[in-house]
Parts: sequence; C-alpha cells; structure tokens
Amino acid sequence: MSTSDKILITGAAGQLGRLAIAQLLRKVRPDRVVAAVRKVAAAQDLAAQGVEVREASYDDPASLDRAFAGIGKALLISGSEIGRRVPQHRNVIDAAKRAKVGLLAYTSILHADGNPMTLAAEHKQTEALIKASGTPFVFLRNGWYAENYTGAIAVALKTGAVFGSAGDGRISAAARKDYAEAAAAVLLSEAGQAGKIYELAGDEAFTLAQYAAEIAHQSGKAIVYRNLPQAEYKAALQAAGLPEPFAAVFADSDAWAAKGVLFDAGRQLSALIGHPTTPLAVSVAAALAK
Repeated sequence: MSTSDKILITGAAGQLGRLAIAQLLRKVRPDRVVAAVRKVAAAQDLAAQGVEVREASYDDPASLDRAFAGIGKALLISGSEIGRRVPQHRNVIDAAKRAKVGLLAYTSILHADGNPMTLAAEHKQTEALIKASGTPFVFLRNGWYAENYTGAIAVALKTGAVFGSAGDGRISAAARKDYAEAAAAVLLSEAGQAGKIYELAGDEAFTLAQYAAEIAHQSGKAIVYRNLPQAEYKAALQAAGLPEPFAAVFADSDAWAAKGVLFDAGRQLSALIGHPTTPLAVSVAAALAK
C-alpha cells in the first residue's frame, strides 16, 4: 500500500474538483496535490498555484495508471456521462488498485444503498466495485447541490416561476462548496477513514415552493412554484434544450424528491466540516449576484 502523502483529485477541472482542490490548498502544500484532468490546458490556473496537473481520462486506463503513480490518497469524483459511468469508474478503481493507494474516496449519492432514483443505480454499482476491489475506501454520499436549482435562477426570473415535480418534498441541499470541504476534510483526516460511509446533506431542508418564495423575497419579483406531473416536467426540460436521457433522469429525481428521497436530518455534513452548511438564502443571494 502506498505511503505517499500525495493526494489525487480526479475530474479536477470540474466545479466540485476545483473547489476540493481549493479546500486542500488551505491546509497543505501545493506539491502534495495532484489534479487529474482530461486536458492539461484546462487546468493551467491550478498549475500556476503549484498543483501538479496530470492528463487522464476515465476512458483511458493507461492514462489513469500514469495519473495514479505515487499517489497515497485519491478522490474519485463521479463522472458526468450518465449511462457510461460504471465502466469509466471501473477504470479508475482498477488504476487505484494497481497503484495500491491507501484510501479511495468516492462521491456517491445520498442513501445510495436504498435510493430508488434512476440516478442512483450507477452509484450503487460503483460502490460495489470499490468494495470488491479491496482498496481501502470511504463513501461520500452527497445530497443535492443547491446549485442544481440556483443554476437556473435566470429562468425563474424570466418566467416568474420555478418548475418541477417535487411537490411538497423537503430537499436537504447544501452548497457545492460544503461538499468539497467535506471531501478535503476526509482526505486530510488523521483519524482512520477506511470503510466509513457519510450521508451528506444540508442542515436546512426546503420545498421548491419555499425556494421560489426565497427568490421572490430577494429579487422583489413575483416568483411561484409550479408543480408538474413527471411527464410534463420531462417535456418542459426537453423543450428547454435538455437531451431526452437527461430530462428523464432529472424528472425522475424530482418525482422521488416528492416522496422524501432527498431529505436527510442527520447533519453529518456540518459535523464533518465543523460548521453549519450554507443556508438556502445565501445560495440564492450568490446566484442573484452573478
């Protein structure tokens, strides 16, 4: 098993990856952090901070072997290509095993073992592959990012409505930065993390009606929540330009949110990062300021 103190972040050029690296750099020297990215040119800002950038693709085992060389701990950030993630993740897991990394952290989904969402299936399979690999692991079962909603705040301002199929379901979302901070905390923890599973979610749950009301409050505009049947919400997402497979997954997730699947009151995320998670009002304010 590797005793190196180097920490690898996969998908490092993405939003969560960059935030995780920023959190690591608050605590450790840049030369301890390695960023694995598909294109080195996309991470020149990280290199400028002293982070070692290595080119690697989830589809290219040889590149992953090079990325994992001399790594002690790694964070596998789940891929974004729904439907292709299991074979891609398997390539990363196999590379981590060959490199004998001391700990592999994986960004899974809230309550993965019992989560009925379509989106959860690939996470369940990935968790099983990691366990079977024999590599010491920790699962970071991330709940919803507040940015999943605030990223479309311009649409709400334009149309006067937030659309969805979540009904009165309570959603325990937190800011992406909170989840990144949790990942860094686990990777830098001096306490043993192997075998731990964290159910990570925001301290304050909200309904989409409450989310719409918060936008209205801060923007001064009339914003309401319009709850749609799942099929209609999927069609609306497609009409907005989302490809059919993604529209289906998001509509499915919203429908399950109506049944409480995205609610969690355990507060493991705030316990892990040592402070309350980012309130919805703060996330909305940040989105409106852009």
